[in-house]
Amino acid sequence: LLRARGCSARRRHAIMSSAECCFGAAFKDFVLVAADKSQIFSIIVQKTDEDKVSVIDDDKLLACVGPTGDRENFTGYVGKNLALYKFRNGMKLSTRAAGNFIRSELATALRKGPYQVNMLLGGCDEGVGPELYWFDYLAAMHKVKYAAHGYAANFCLSLLDKHYREDMSVDEAMDLMDMCFAQIRNRLVVSPPNFLVKIVDKDGCRLLAHRDERTVVH
Repeated sequence: LLRARGCSARRRHAIMSSAECCFGAAFKDFVLVAADKSQIFSIIVQKTDEDKVSVIDDDKLLACVGPTGDRENFTGYVGKNLALYKFRNGMKLSTRAAGNFIRSELATALRKGPYQVNMLLGGCDEGVGPELYWFDYLAAMHKVKYAAHGYAANFCLSLLDKHYREDMSVDEAMDLMDMCFAQIRNRLVVSPPNFLVKIVDKDGCRLLAHRDERTVVH
């Protein structure tokens, strides 16, 4: 159908990538970022153990959904440039500065060869605290308390609107993530089965949980 309507291969892939999802929330002492683990090409699920939440610095997480090539290339590019900046200057970029770098690179690429990626950047800087930034493929950027990408955003955002509190504990925040996973699986026609959650706080970035419903496909 998409081919009949004249959509390019890149555009068709971008539309199918909306079945992927990532979402997150910034709390008083930490940021949680979650994403599905499905790698999709057209109507084919290639694997269900893909990690879409990259650790791009000691205290920064970048969740990215979109075509696999764009996602891998752009997150790798961002991570290597942050490392290069730290090597050259002896200091690392803040979360806000990293967000502005990402937005600038997306805006530059938009007029040349755009990356079909939507992202969430979470970080926890000393003296600033937890921060979460939302980006789309058109280089829009906004600081938010919580956000989501993909078709799953239709369900996750309403749950976050109702249940989010900035003073939640890690266990309470994880329960909120589990509510989002359950709604995605119940209500989304083509729902991803497996998810992961990562956390960033004053102690750095780490994997918090896997939430797998089906056997992992490698």
